[in-house]
Amino acid sequence: MDLDRFLHQLQFQSEQVIPSDWKPAWDDAPLPFKLYQHLKEFPLDGDLPSSLNESSLDTTTGLKRLSHLLWYAYGQTGYSETIMPLTNGAGVETIQAFRRFVPSGGGLYPSEVYIYLKMEDVPYGIYHYDAAHHRLHLIREGNVDSFLTEALGGRCDVSKAQGILFVTTMFWKNFFKYNHFAYRLQGLDAGALLGQWQELSSRARFSIKIHFQFLDRPINHLLGLDEGEESTYAVVPFAESDNSFIKNKTGNLSSSQWSRDIPEIKTSHYQRSINVLDFPYIKRINQQAMFNSPAQFGLVKPKEPDWIMNPTHSLPEIEPLVYNLADACRKRHSPELNFVNRSIPLKQLALLLKETIKPSHTDLYAEDGRSSLAIYGCFHGVEGFPDGAYRYDANSHSLTEIAQGDFRLPLQQAMKVDNVNLHQVPICLHIAGERAHYKKELGYRGYRIQQMEAGMLLQRLLLTASALGMNGHPLLGYDGDACDRIYQLEKSKETTLIQIPMGFYQPKSSLVGNLHT
Repeated sequence: MDLDRFLHQLQFQSEQVIPSDWKPAWDDAPLPFKLYQHLKEFPLDGDLPSSLNESSLDTTTGLKRLSHLLWYAYGQTGYSETIMPLTNGAGVETIQAFRRFVPSGGGLYPSEVYIYLKMEDVPYGIYHYDAAHHRLHLIREGNVDSFLTEALGGRCDVSKAQGILFVTTMFWKNFFKYNHFAYRLQGLDAGALLGQWQELSSRARFSIKIHFQFLDRPINHLLGLDEGEESTYAVVPFAESDNSFIKNKTGNLSSSQWSRDIPEIKTSHYQRSINVLDFPYIKRINQQAMFNSPAQFGLVKPKEPDWIMNPTHSLPEIEPLVYNLADACRKRHSPELNFVNRSIPLKQLALLLKETIKPSHTDLYAEDGRSSLAIYGCFHGVEGFPDGAYRYDANSHSLTEIAQGDFRLPLQQAMKVDNVNLHQVPICLHIAGERAHYKKELGYRGYRIQQMEAGMLLQRLLLTASALGMNGHPLLGYDGDACDRIYQLEKSKETTLIQIPMGFYQPKSSLVGNLHT
């Protein structure tokens, strides 16, 4: 199979990338976190704040503040046992899982977090965030400012940054369950984590820039990664209230010229699985997506679809939403079959959409601006609003009508697994993006970048819904072609990337324990 066909099947024929006889070996499943061995440990502050806003974060500085941000970004926050009916109707099963504040397909958390720190409290160097124990492991000690500046193509003066967050993906952590379909999930998972870090950084008054484009092999070499099992997906420099580290210059140095200047490091970690299978297409596309020179970096130009002749519905103007991020994190979950059929006020829909579409501080666009992704939705029972399929226009804060009617039945029929009753939800949203996945500008790297963008947008959407007393359930088990037809996406050359039923809900039948002091 060639890679273009692989990406097409990931998007439109997911059953083709999972063998029909595939069965996860649950008794040999990997851990949902990476455990390094024989490295120097630095415990992080466990006295975690119950509120997250600018005033509460202003009371902490340095490593203590970073401890709180890392825990809210990717720490293990809880353990749950949930009773679920079996799909064949023959009884129930109990699902046990560790949870974090960001969603992850199957609760497997393939992403890992590393961080380059320059603080007085710890030695300068590269660290891994041990989510299982809320601590740092020192991977490599020393100042690597110039190395990282070059690896980012000269577009960041790392000497002026307080630190850098690295988001990586461990391929086996969810391949063992989803086979090659894991590649789509891995980008979305990394994006949700980036979206969470973006929300936390804004509360901490951090300036950040999310780099999807960098020289892969030097970065992986710096972190001590084995590219056959783990690779870097995003690099995020940050500094407190200072964006002077952001530059627009791009250099021309290739990775082969200078990665040898940093010595190789050998580490060991425990993942529990004994029989680790091969994942050839993920390895191949990861290799093809790597950049060896800043000359390969590109920019995406957002395209506005031609909906000029369609009716538009202005949404009510509302005040910006102010909420406690910690509360929204704690309340966020996927309701599954626990949605309740209750109408939503139009003002809440307006708040949900306006708060989700915000400027995106990434390296994809010539200037910081809104993502090229769009939000489409099918609405039923929104107070004072006609049922139908719509596209949200953030510039005019309005909804462009695509078709009127109740689309709950065709959406339900497009579901591949009936784990959500769409007749119980008033809002079914779809994040959509360019059907070619930025391949013209970014080659095969474009697909995973687009998935990460969708994940970032998804996380803002979920947090906003939680703050409004609702919740959303991210889904990939749907017929993409059927949903594209509802929104007439063929003429705009877009496709739906993820589906999110959203609404009010009743408590789930689950036992949940919090994991913090």
